[in-house]
Amino acid sequence: MITNTYFLIVGILSILFSFTHALNGKNTVLSKIDSSNIDSTLKIIIFYVWHIITVENLLFGIIFIGMAFYKNQSKVKFTAWFIAIIIIARWTVIMGSTLLLNVGAITDTLIDSVAILIFVTLIILGARKKEKIQF
Repeated sequence: MITNTYFLIVGILSILFSFTHALNGKNTVLSKIDSSNIDSTLKIIIFYVWHIITVENLLFGIIFIGMAFYKNQSKVKFTAWFIAIIIIARWTVIMGSTLLLNVGAITDTLIDSVAILIFVTLIILGARKKEKIQF
């Protein structure tokens, strides 16, 4: 039985984000880097850093789906808050890097920023959800 619908939605979204991140990398960023003349070691580093985020999203999704069915929600709230902090830290790095290296590209981060805001909001709503007292 689902005990936290917010966590279920976040879990599904996170798995979806994992697949879209991998496909986006394959079709845009990584394909451009692959065809460039940069050093092969740098290509490998960019490839695995890209896929670290992909795997993190997949793991977060699996964790949140499991937490959605967990009976004692008070025991999983810390995990939800911790993942929310990781996502916010990721977003801060994206925005900070964009502002530092190319302020004009800030509009390119708009869709990601909105998705992250919705994602973190759902996590917080799930973490703050009151447990039903069962007699």
